[in-house]
Amino acid sequence: MLRIPIKERPNWEDKADEFGFKFHSMHGERYWDERAYYQFSLQHIENDIEAPTEDIHQMCLSVVEKVVADDELMGRFRIPESHWDFVRNSWINGDPSLYSRLDFAYSGKGYAMLYENNADTPTSTYESGFWQWLWLQDNVDSGVLPRHADQFNSLQEKLINRFKDLQYLTPDRELHFSCCKDTEEDRGTVQYLEDCAKAAGINTNFVYVEDIGRDKKGNFSDLQDHVVSWMFKLYPWEFMFCEEFSKFLGTNNLRWLEPPWKSIISNKALLPMLWKMFPSHPNLLPAFFEDELHLAADCTSMVKKPIFSREGANISIIRNKSEVAASPGPYGSEGYIYQSTHMLPKFGENYTLIGSWLVDDEAAGISVREDSGPITQDMSRYLPHIIL
Repeated sequence: MLRIPIKERPNWEDKADEFGFKFHSMHGERYWDERAYYQFSLQHIENDIEAPTEDIHQMCLSVVEKVVADDELMGRFRIPESHWDFVRNSWINGDPSLYSRLDFAYSGKGYAMLYENNADTPTSTYESGFWQWLWLQDNVDSGVLPRHADQFNSLQEKLINRFKDLQYLTPDRELHFSCCKDTEEDRGTVQYLEDCAKAAGINTNFVYVEDIGRDKKGNFSDLQDHVVSWMFKLYPWEFMFCEEFSKFLGTNNLRWLEPPWKSIISNKALLPMLWKMFPSHPNLLPAFFEDELHLAADCTSMVKKPIFSREGANISIIRNKSEVAASPGPYGSEGYIYQSTHMLPKFGENYTLIGSWLVDDEAAGISVREDSGPITQDMSRYLPHIIL
């Protein structure tokens, strides 16, 4: 695994604008960075990332099976008791899922170590499924990269095929897509997924989360008074459970992407549960609930993570009971878990994180993020990759 400098494509910013990649730079900083790429071997991908990704995904599903059957565990995952049946029924009914992303620390040597599971609202889908593939094609066509250069990337193809399957499972329903206002990155991500759904032949619509209402019959509806009967929402379940309208969840015939049971494996309580159920698994780091720290006596350095943290917010590294690094954010009141420290590998001055995508239980590609600090956050740079 190598980090290799490369010249940027001429006028790539204009091309990004042309293809709707409006958030390639944000807040005056680069988000997409093609001044370098990461090179993997086929063995790196197939043995060290693809296989454990699918293995860990099945382990996560085993966690869901266990948690939905146990009130105490539902409480540990901070799922409000008023929504326990809503979450449980979505699992018992087999509500289908679209996609997930597992985040790993991986250097090209040894095991890829699981950091977390972005199972509910994973972002960087457009960059992973389309834009980095276009980067590869352009550089191969211009002779900058060799013809046999490849990329671990079947994400777009698998998303379209999965939408076709979901249409069969959810016939005769329009699929609404939704995200919050004033979030250009989220809007771009949702637009890309909507385009994939349209390519699968699904009738789609869009409504902002803030604009969802209810009609006289109690159905959720959009601004045109269309009933929402099937919805993809880039909005976390833990937020939805706290909204005023949450009391109406599960009261009408509405199918969700991602389904409510994803609330179990999208929060950090998953990590100590995985360690309990699959101790010493080579891709797992020891992890503990706050009231189980006596079991972590051998861990001299721990990463403290809020159960609902996203984009690296409110993460801190504790070494010998002293905080050595921390990130700001709004989370923490819901409680924390502690995970044994396993630092991201450094390539030059860059800490590098691998995101491994899943669609319909199958590994579908990777994304590479890097940062000058050890905690990957929302503005950490996205770099393309190749297989050679």
